[in-house]
Amino acid sequence: MTNSIAVVRAILADPTNLDHVRGLTTPDVKYVSLNDDNPELHAVMPWSGPGQGAEAIVRAFVLVRRAWDTVSFEAEQVFASDGNVAIFGHFTYQSTVMRKTVTTPFAIRAEVEDGKVSFMQFMEDTFGTAASFRSGGSYRFRTFPDGDEVSVGDQ
Repeated sequence: MTNSIAVVRAILADPTNLDHVRGLTTPDVKYVSLNDDNPELHAVMPWSGPGQGAEAIVRAFVLVRRAWDTVSFEAEQVFASDGNVAIFGHFTYQSTVMRKTVTTPFAIRAEVEDGKVSFMQFMEDTFGTAASFRSGGSYRFRTFPDGDEVSVGDQ
C-alpha cells in the first residue's frame, strides 16, 4: 500500500515530464481530468475529459500550468487499499490571464497494478476554478421546480 502511494506521489511531483510519468504508468493508463464528457467544461478547460497513455496526464498538467500559477498544493489525507489510492487536499491557483485566485478542495483516485498507475482521476470544484477564467457575463440557474431563478456573476 505504501508503495502505491509513493508511485502516485511521484507522478504528482513531476507530472509534466513525459519520461518520468511513462516510467510510473502502464502503457494504457487511463487518465480522467474532472469529467468523462462535458463539452462546455472542455471549452473552458481543454484538458478536461478522459485520455489514454502517459501523454494524457502530461498534457493535462502542462495545460493546467499554462492556465494557472500554483500558489499552494497541499495533500492532506492519503489512503491506500489493495492498489487503490485516494488523495484529498486543497490547492490555491491564480489564473495567468485574469489574475484571479481560487482555493478549492481536490481529490485524486488512482489504481496501481504491479507498481504502475493504470488509472488516475483528478477532481476539483470546477465551478469555482472555472470562475477564475471569467472575463464577464452572468449565468442564470433554476434549481427547484418552485424556486426562483438565480443569477451569478455580473448583473
